[in-house]
Amino acid sequence: MILAVDWVAVSSITTAAATLVLAVATFAAVRSANRSARIAEQSLLAGLRPLLMPAHPEDPEQKVAFMGEKWFHLGGGEGLAVADQDGIYIAMSVRNVGSGIAVLHGWRFYSTPTPGRDAHPPVDDFRPQMRDIYIAQGELGFWHGALRDRSDPEFDALRETIVDRRRFSIDVLYGDHALGQRAITRFALTPRESGGWLAIVGRHWNVDRPDPR
Repeated sequence: MILAVDWVAVSSITTAAATLVLAVATFAAVRSANRSARIAEQSLLAGLRPLLMPAHPEDPEQKVAFMGEKWFHLGGGEGLAVADQDGIYIAMSVRNVGSGIAVLHGWRFYSTPTPGRDAHPPVDDFRPQMRDIYIAQGELGFWHGALRDRSDPEFDALRETIVDRRRFSIDVLYGDHALGQRAITRFALTPRESGGWLAIVGRHWNVDRPDPR
């Protein structure tokens, strides 16, 4: 007995099988392309990522300017904390050890040293920088902030801390030059027996990506 072949059905099955193979191949290609794109994106972001640390003690002295024609000299690895009749001025000599330009966004202070075991403080709690500060990859720079309004609720606490020469903490908020990858670094300013202040780092948080721990 000779069976008749339904060539229409065979053709449909063959076409369906070919379509399935093509769909699987396309899916695999898309997944591979997406994976490659993610890797490329991560590599690009890593190349833009800044990281602030205290400057080296052997780094050259910098001249730091504040509004109102206030000028101070800041040595490598040093901090500055001055309270006078015009206001409060604080600064730190820092170095960008990351791979991208650091753009400083804001700051906040704690009148007592804070270890930072919890999540990072809310970004909205930071005081904005009054001037643009950019620190290039691998380069020396500085952070600075000032309080001049005596009605500011934090003015008296910070002034008393500086006058009494007690250690205190500064959080600095910054990101890359594409306005992303924000990070917070907690510094501490410690009074030196010989005068002046020493800047040390205590903690880093990532704002827009997982923390480094």
